[in-house]
Amino acid sequence: MSKTPPAGRGSRLGGGPRPAYDDLPDGTSWAHFGPEDELGTTNFLSPDRAAAAAQLVRTGRWFGLDYPIDAFEPYPTGTRRPIEHHVFSNNEFHRDDWVDSFYLQSSSQLDALRHIGQPGRGFYGGLAPEHNTGDSTALGIHTYADAGIVGRGVLLDVPRYFAAEGRSYSSDSTIALDAPLLDEIARSQGVTFAGGDLLLLRTGWAETYLAKSPAQRATAPWRLSPGLAQKRSVLRWLWDNEIALVAADNLAVEADPVIESDFRSADDRPPERGVDHAGMLHRPLIALLGMAMGELWRLDELAADCAADGRYEFLLTVKPLHLVGGVGSPPNAIAIK
Repeated sequence: MSKTPPAGRGSRLGGGPRPAYDDLPDGTSWAHFGPEDELGTTNFLSPDRAAAAAQLVRTGRWFGLDYPIDAFEPYPTGTRRPIEHHVFSNNEFHRDDWVDSFYLQSSSQLDALRHIGQPGRGFYGGLAPEHNTGDSTALGIHTYADAGIVGRGVLLDVPRYFAAEGRSYSSDSTIALDAPLLDEIARSQGVTFAGGDLLLLRTGWAETYLAKSPAQRATAPWRLSPGLAQKRSVLRWLWDNEIALVAADNLAVEADPVIESDFRSADDRPPERGVDHAGMLHRPLIALLGMAMGELWRLDELAADCAADGRYEFLLTVKPLHLVGGVGSPPNAIAIK
């Protein structure tokens, strides 16, 4: 039985032109998508765009884009305990199971809009930090799960671009990808943007990390990664290209650590614990634009296939767990070519 998309899905496509980034009030998409919106840039998706993306399926090859949920143990930040998987049986011919210490953002993940806020502005739509509590469900991952995310996926393969250009590259070093460089990579790989695209960015970071032994992982510096530059021009590039989702195979999508940033704020305060997000692209990208964002996606096999046939576009489906109020989830993502 078919399901009618929620009213918010794609409604802006027929409700007036999308403003340019420079015309957004206070750099936010809040007014454009409406005061009750909880879907952010996935509003750029529509049934017509999903139908067009389905036409990209030619060979029927598909690629699962999730790593195992325990793939990144020990977790680089040290803030998440290893998962514990328990199997039990009630009789000889029955098996059931449960998990403890299942951190929903400990491996391949999709962030909910309640994940990160902006100092002085709050969370997406202006949700105040004191209202974004464990008892709240606002901006939870269930909004993506209920609506589903289906559209045209496009891949930018950063290591292959650098290799083709004869430029040095290391997937465990800080390389900030600015807007002109993103355009160069797209042109070199024949990628154009059609509006409502689901952008995948391969940096090679996950492959490098997973090739290390547990002992090496425990001692290696983890805040070293290529990724999007912390520049306002990158926000402009993503918004004006009407990107509905951006995901990468690294820890943060953006370059790590933050070296130069347009997003330092007088409201920044060192956190009591955990990662310091000061200056990070996460804050304006999620809280101000409402961008759907994914991390630690498995992109190596898909990238190899794209390089082999020269087609860097595909049908992409993303179906996170329907956990009401969840802050994140495995993406359960599949690319189909």
